[in-house]
Amino acid sequence: MEDKSTLGSLVLEDGSSFQGNLIGSQQSIAGEVVFNTGMVGYSECFTDPSYKGQILSLTFPLIGNYGVPHSQVIDGISNVFESNQVQIQGLVMTDYSFEYSHWNAEKSLDKWLKDHNVVGLYGIDTRKLTKKLRQHGSMLGKIVVVGQDRAFYDPNRENLVQLVSVKEPLEYGSGKKKVVLIDCGGKFNIIRSLVGRDVQVKRVPWDYDFLNEDFDGVMISNGPGDPQMCQPTVALVRRLLEGNRPVFGICLGHQILSLAAGAETYKMKFGHRSQNQPCKELGTQRCYITSQNHGFAVKPTGLSSDWEPWFVNANDGSNEGIRHQSKPFMSVQFHPEATPGPMDTSHLFDRFIDLL
Repeated sequence: MEDKSTLGSLVLEDGSSFQGNLIGSQQSIAGEVVFNTGMVGYSECFTDPSYKGQILSLTFPLIGNYGVPHSQVIDGISNVFESNQVQIQGLVMTDYSFEYSHWNAEKSLDKWLKDHNVVGLYGIDTRKLTKKLRQHGSMLGKIVVVGQDRAFYDPNRENLVQLVSVKEPLEYGSGKKKVVLIDCGGKFNIIRSLVGRDVQVKRVPWDYDFLNEDFDGVMISNGPGDPQMCQPTVALVRRLLEGNRPVFGICLGHQILSLAAGAETYKMKFGHRSQNQPCKELGTQRCYITSQNHGFAVKPTGLSSDWEPWFVNANDGSNEGIRHQSKPFMSVQFHPEATPGPMDTSHLFDRFIDLL
């Protein structure tokens, strides 16, 4: 197919520039430039609300070859995507396939990005870009269309969670047990994982006070940005920890639970964004392959003796989970609802539900 795309460039805050060709929306954008090393699953990845405000570079060299799958929306939830829209600020690739082939493909990646007003840039040396980000850390950047320059923008300085959280409570499923999902930008697969285990889910906004309502347990979802921007959620969870009902945090939810318990968080150099992060369960010989997407992490210092580290990253030793020694409170930095292993940590949902 003839390439009729126009020129654009990725400009980083250190002044370096990478020229390429545009697909999707022909507009300049700015955000934080990060990379993901996953080989497949770009449609799920792009719809993950944790990527809000970020320009995503994919290290796998060919993108778009299987198009975008057909999605069925059941009870307001897509059966294949992680939210109802593309969440990334922009996309950077080595090579883009203008022709696609897959039994469930509905449209091209180019068309999908246009539908969601998201710009893509291909023809970039993503190996060189990734080496730069690994050396210097995640950087601010912008995808620039000729004649449409933009100022740099740091998404971590604003509350991204309030942009991706639901605005009012929503309910799913009809199980006997009821779980409140604090929606900080939660992936649909968290809801699918709970409802599929015969649990009724009440999905509430990030700052919604539900403590006087009837529920059996609470899950705190993943989401974008700096957890310190979610102080109303941290305060709510701190009150929740005064009780005894089960609490389970995932990704940003892990960071929020940890802050509520007295730990600290910090910004990582370039974060974990992949489908193959090895995590060791402390006190055992088990090492799980996990899916991750986060730029901040937990520093367990500050936790009382009632808490203990649960998982650690086998690559860099960063904290990947905590749990209370006597109460049903736990959280993990990785995504047990994802299946890279393919089913390595999905049993954590069963453990949570057994506590209800």
